[in-house]
Amino acid sequence: MVKRELESIINNHLFKGKAIIIYGARQTGKTTLVESLLKDFKKSTLFLNGDDTDVRDLLSNPASTKLIPVIGNNEVVVLDEAQRIPEAGVLLKIIHDNFNKVQLIATGSSSFEIADEIKEPLTGRKFEFLLYPFSFSEMVGHHGFLNEKRLLEHRLVFGYYPDIALNIGNEVKLLKLLVSSYLYKDLLMLETVKKPVLLEKILKSLASQVSNEVSYNELAQMTGSNKETVEKYISLLEKCCVIFRLNALSGNLRNEIKKSRKIYFYDNGILNAIMGNFTPFALRSDKGALWENFIVSERLKYLENNQIEAGTFFWRTAQQQEIDYIEECDNRLYAYEFKCNPAKRAFLSKTFLKAYPGTEFKVVSPGNIDEFLLKN
Repeated sequence: MVKRELESIINNHLFKGKAIIIYGARQTGKTTLVESLLKDFKKSTLFLNGDDTDVRDLLSNPASTKLIPVIGNNEVVVLDEAQRIPEAGVLLKIIHDNFNKVQLIATGSSSFEIADEIKEPLTGRKFEFLLYPFSFSEMVGHHGFLNEKRLLEHRLVFGYYPDIALNIGNEVKLLKLLVSSYLYKDLLMLETVKKPVLLEKILKSLASQVSNEVSYNELAQMTGSNKETVEKYISLLEKCCVIFRLNALSGNLRNEIKKSRKIYFYDNGILNAIMGNFTPFALRSDKGALWENFIVSERLKYLENNQIEAGTFFWRTAQQQEIDYIEECDNRLYAYEFKCNPAKRAFLSKTFLKAYPGTEFKVVSPGNIDEFLLKN
């Protein structure tokens, strides 16, 4: 089994008087992570799955007296797929406040639902974690740096979803199943998502523009929709952990692009499945975009898995000067250019250096990926 880097971090937060909330898209391994956590300490555990109808019926209209026989003498209560349970936030608050010797753990595949449900009820009562698909670092830990480096071009096409990464040879079939059956399952259950065909059009348009700036007005024209609907669907896809955005860094220059954004996919396999393109990386015409999507998404995993607080941006001016990726951490800026071909030169704009003196700059290519994605 692949050891998840969040496991040791969550372990350190257990039995500290707070609920543990684990978010993430479906099929990223949340249940497996919880099961691995449970085997490390021998305590009586109640495991409840929100996908089960009888569990939802049992936990509806929650009250502390009603929960006493359900929880019994268990020391750990796990609510898996908690977003499927009515009034999940109220339920979690009641358990937390009335069963103070119980460690509560909840997982949610649709952060937009469970986050809205628990935001107010669990204020000050929870530790939150986001579980991504496997990371480059986790797979290095699983079978070594050299083995994972050899698989890099494979990962650039098929990504890191656990079922795909551990079943080499069946990637195309499994990715198509993941996209069609699981990825949007919770999202499409929402009444606000009334046009699944439009959702698919927006995703394909976003996939074709990875690494480029995205205009909601242009997306609306391309998909035959309107800007407001496009914004709403993109926001839901973000909360569903399918895509994420980088906003433009702006502060010191008049000619900086201030209101633009780039949109990336959390996983290259999902990106390629949406495009319907599983051509080997060496033969791709979009190598640069695939490399940039991969390396930015992997860096986000690195930050989350190591609990590093950082602002993330890109930078561009009206004169087309640009930087692929910028982190702001401890009041310092770190600028990066991503080149899948290390022979291509890159340098930091003098305009940027003048506006933001002291910025550190690096070029990240396959040859030095370990410096960017592995802990020192």
